[in-house]
Amino acid sequence: MLRNYLKIAFRNLAKHKTFSAISMLGLALGMASSLLIMLWVQDEKSVDAFHANKQQLYRVYMREFFSGQLQGVIWTPGPLADELKRSVPEIKYATPHEGVGNQTFSVGDKTYKQATNAVSADFFKMFSYKLLQGTPEAALKDKNCLAISRSMAETFFGSPEAAIGKTIRFDNRKDLLVTAVFENTDQRSTLQFDCLLSWEDYIEENEWAKGWGSTNPLTFFMLRSDADPARVEAKMKHLLDKFNRDEGKPQPTELAMQPFHEYYLNGNFENGNIVGGRIEYVRLFTIIAVFILLIACVNFMNLATARSAKRAKEVGVRKVIGAARLLLIGQLVGEALLMAFLSVILAVLFVALSLPAFNSLTDKQIILPVNALSFWGVLVGLALITGLVAGSYPAFFLTSLSPVRILKGTFRFDKNSIWLRQGLVVFQFALSIILIIGTVVIYRQVAYTQSKNLGYDRENLLYFPLEGDLVSNYDLLKDELTKLPGVKQVSHMTESPASSGFGTESINWPGSDPNNRVRFTPVGVGYDFVKAMDIKIREGRDFSKEYATDTTGFLINEAALKVIGYQQPIGKTLNWGSSKGTIIGVLKDFHFQSLHTAIRPMIAYLRTKERSGNVIVRIEAGRTSETVASLEAVCKKLNPKFPFTYSFTDQTYARQYKSEQIVSTLSNYFALLAIFISCLGLFGLSTFTAEQRTKEIGVRKVVGASVASIVSLLSQDFLKPVAVAIMIGSPVAWYVMNRWLQGFAYKIDMEWWMFALAGLLAVGIALLTVSFQSIRAALVNPVKSLRSE
Repeated sequence: MLRNYLKIAFRNLAKHKTFSAISMLGLALGMASSLLIMLWVQDEKSVDAFHANKQQLYRVYMREFFSGQLQGVIWTPGPLADELKRSVPEIKYATPHEGVGNQTFSVGDKTYKQATNAVSADFFKMFSYKLLQGTPEAALKDKNCLAISRSMAETFFGSPEAAIGKTIRFDNRKDLLVTAVFENTDQRSTLQFDCLLSWEDYIEENEWAKGWGSTNPLTFFMLRSDADPARVEAKMKHLLDKFNRDEGKPQPTELAMQPFHEYYLNGNFENGNIVGGRIEYVRLFTIIAVFILLIACVNFMNLATARSAKRAKEVGVRKVIGAARLLLIGQLVGEALLMAFLSVILAVLFVALSLPAFNSLTDKQIILPVNALSFWGVLVGLALITGLVAGSYPAFFLTSLSPVRILKGTFRFDKNSIWLRQGLVVFQFALSIILIIGTVVIYRQVAYTQSKNLGYDRENLLYFPLEGDLVSNYDLLKDELTKLPGVKQVSHMTESPASSGFGTESINWPGSDPNNRVRFTPVGVGYDFVKAMDIKIREGRDFSKEYATDTTGFLINEAALKVIGYQQPIGKTLNWGSSKGTIIGVLKDFHFQSLHTAIRPMIAYLRTKERSGNVIVRIEAGRTSETVASLEAVCKKLNPKFPFTYSFTDQTYARQYKSEQIVSTLSNYFALLAIFISCLGLFGLSTFTAEQRTKEIGVRKVVGASVASIVSLLSQDFLKPVAVAIMIGSPVAWYVMNRWLQGFAYKIDMEWWMFALAGLLAVGIALLTVSFQSIRAALVNPVKSLRSE
C-alpha cells in the first residue's frame, strides 16, 4: 500500500510539473534563506560562549551623572580590578584590560606590527584562551613578560615551542620575555589580540592608569562558583565612594556588572542602563527569517489548497469503491509531506552552495553543521510541520465531501475556502511589504551615514602613528612632509580623526554649576590642525606659532559653547583642573564619533611636548599612490626601526557602520527573495484560476469581450488582496523601522514616498506576475475552450 501511495505521489508530481516546481522551489528558497539567517544568528550568539567559566565572568560598567543625565560608561579606573578582589570576597579573579593598539615588535631583522592588549596575571585563569606553551599561573606573573599568539610565534620564531623563553624587542625600547603562547583568537571572541603585555609593565609607563580619576581600561572579573551575583553587585555598587573621585557631583558614581558573554550583543546604554546593541540586529534578522519562512509556507499551503481541486474526482472514485477516509487523508497529507521533504533537501543544497558567498558578505566563517543532530532535527521538524499544515486542510475538506456531489461535477470551493486563500495572499504580501519598506529605510540611513557632511573633509585624509624616533623628530618630519609633492597640510592629534572617545569632567569656568559636571572630549593637537582637517571656524582662529600664549589656549566646538553659555567666548577663561587657559577659537560642530552618538562638547589644546598619537596628512586628490610612497620613504628615513602603517579616515569612518552595511545588503537580498517567493505563489494561483475559468473566458470572448477586459477581470481578483496587504503592512513597517532608527542620534525621516514606492513595487510586480497567465488565457481560441459543450 505504501509503495502504491508513493508511486501515485510521484506520478502526480510529474503530471503537474509547473505546480510541483513552483511549490517546492518557493518552499526551498524560503527554508534556505531562513537557514542562512539562523546560522548567522547562531554564530552571533556563540561569541564569547566558549569560555568554560562563562557563567561566572562579568564586565564592570559605571553609572555616572554628567551633562545633566545619568549615563552608562564601560571605561573604569585602572586600580579597580585589584580593589574588587580586596573588597568583595566573592570575586575570585579580576583583571583590567587596555587596548594598546598595534605595537611594533622585532626579533633580529624581523619587524612587524601586532595587536597588543595589557592585562593582569589573572587573565588566563579567567578566560579559556588555549595555552600552547606556558601555564595560566606563570603567563603574566612578572614584569617584562609577554604572552603571544601562535601566528606571532611562528612569524618571529618558527613555532610555539621555539618561542617560549625567548626575548622580543618591544617598541624598540625594551626587551620582553615570551612566557606563554596561546592559540590564535577567532571570531568567537570579542577580545582580539596578537599578544598580551603585563599590566605592571603598562602602568609603569602610563602613570595615569594608577589613579582613580582615570577611566580608560575595561575591568573584568570572575565570581566564585557559589557566589550570588545580586549580592555581589550590591556590595560593589558604592565601592568608589571612599576614593573621593566624585567630589562636587550631584550623585556618586555607581558600579554595575554585566555577564561577559552578553557583552558583544548588548553594549548600548540608556539612562545608565544596558538597553541593547547588536542584539537588535539579531532580533531583526530572526524576525526576517520567520517572515520569509512564513511567506514560503503560506505559499506552499495556498498552492496545495488550490491544487486539491484537481484531485476531487480521484477522491470521489476512491470513496465509491470503498476507500476508507482515514487512508485517503493519509495519502493526501503524505504527498504534501513528500514535497516538503524534497524541498528540505533542495534547501540544504542551496545553503551549501551559497555559504561561501554569504560568509564573504557577512565576514563570517560559518559552516553547515551537518554533524549536529539538532540541525537535522530542526529540518525534519520543519518539513513535518509544513507538510502537515499544508496537506491537512485539503485532505480533510475533500474527504468530507459526498462522492455523488463530486462525480456529478458540481464541486466548487466554497466562500470559506476562497477567503482562506485570499487571506493567505494578504498575509504573505503584508510581510513582503514590511520587508520592502524596511529595506528602503535601512538603505537610506546607511547612505545618509556615508554622505552626511561631518563638518570636516574625510576624503584624501590619512593618518599614521607618531612613534619611535618620529616623536623626537616631529618638527623635522612635518617640515619634510610639507615639502613633498601632493601633500597639502600636516598636523597631529592624540586620537584618530574618526574616533575620539575619551572624556574629562575637570573643565569648569566662571559661573559654572559645580553640581552639574559636563563631560568634554579632550583632543591634543598640533599647529595647522584646523587646516589639515578642513574644519570651519565659527569665530576666533586656529593655533599659531605667532602667539606664544597659545600654549595655554583652547579651541572648543559649538556643542561646548552651548554648554558653557558665553555670548562672546573669545578671550574668556576656562579651567582644566588646576590649569587655566583662554578660548582662542570656536569650531563649527564636526563628528569625531559615529552618527550613533550625538556630538559631544569638545576641547582642543595645543600639544607641543611629549607628543604621541597620530600624524594627520591632507593629500591632493588623484595623487594618492605617489604621495603615500613618498610619505613612507620619509618615515623610513627618520624612523628606520618601525614599519610604516597608515589608514585613510574615510575607510575608518566606513568601518564604524560595518554592521549597518551588512544589514542593508542582506535586507536587499532577502526582501527580493520574499517578493520572488510571493510572486511564485501568485503565478501558481493565477495559473490555477485561469484553468478553472477557461469556459467562462470562452463565453465572454464569444459575446464580444476584449482581451484587455478579460485580463483586467482576472488581474483584479489578485490585486485586491495585495492592496489590503499594503494597508496592513505599511503601519507595521513604520513602527518597526522607527524603533530601529532610534539607535542613531542623526537619522533620516521616514517619508511618504518610501511607503508609496514599496506599494507600487508590490502592485507592479504582482500585476506583472498575474498578467502573464491572464493574457495567455485571454488569447486562447474560444472554440477550443467550448468544444466540449
